[in-house]
Amino acid sequence: MADDFKSMSEVDIAYQILSAAGKDNPIYFKTLIREVIRKKNKTVQNEAMAISEIYTLINMDSRFQHVKDGKWGLSDWYPPETKRRSTTRTTKLSS
Repeated sequence: MADDFKSMSEVDIAYQILSAAGKDNPIYFKTLIREVIRKKNKTVQNEAMAISEIYTLINMDSRFQHVKDGKWGLSDWYPPETKRRSTTRTTKLSS
């Protein structure tokens, strides 16, 4: 199984970790990324840099959604945000 993770991308591993955790368990980003690094069996010389790189990849991937307090979940778990449109109109009165 470890070999399976070596061939996967970091974001795909993060996706699997969150999928296994379930909708009610978003994961703090550092915990998630450290687990990705562990599963990938990746040698890291600078943990802060590795966390930054993987965080950026997760942040750019639409499958993930920042929940709150530094926790991430999967976009599928949450309804899409609805944007409100302003329905206020201004009309000019002729003089």
